[in-house]
Amino acid sequence: MKEGIAYSGVPSEEELAACPGVPSRARMARGAVAYIECVQCIPCNPCQQACPQGAITVGTPMTNMPVLDENKCVGCGRCVSKCSGLAITVINKACGGGLATLDFPYEYLPLPKVGDTVEAADRLGQAVCPARVLAVRSDGGDEGTRVIRIEFPLDEADRVRTIRRLKPEV
Repeated sequence: MKEGIAYSGVPSEEELAACPGVPSRARMARGAVAYIECVQCIPCNPCQQACPQGAITVGTPMTNMPVLDENKCVGCGRCVSKCSGLAITVINKACGGGLATLDFPYEYLPLPKVGDTVEAADRLGQAVCPARVLAVRSDGGDEGTRVIRIEFPLDEADRVRTIRRLKPEV
């Protein structure tokens, strides 16, 4: 079976390895940093405009993949909700206590609530481990993409990318 974004909608390991938006393991170990899984050359650049540190560059032409300057990125997460492809998260592997956090875009209802225990999931939506919701924020008011922050075991940080969709309350 063929792998990669064009075939499954999920980037392959090879695509991620070549992606200029993926931070190094050393940078991820130092604290919160954007993790940009944009592996296609499409006309888009709101992440570049959203970054107050100038850590994301698309440049010209606008079809370039975003490049992360991991030394400028402070992990503020302003880029997460601005990415129309939902391809940006913020990972923090330096929380301590054997925990990591992930900020990721979420466009489903119902929304989780701070303090909820949810199922963290991988890129394919498969359950990985329990996670605790630390924050739910909206950078666009009442509408738009929400950004959820979860906390989970550090040893799962390379797998966790989202949460399993919550079931609607009846």
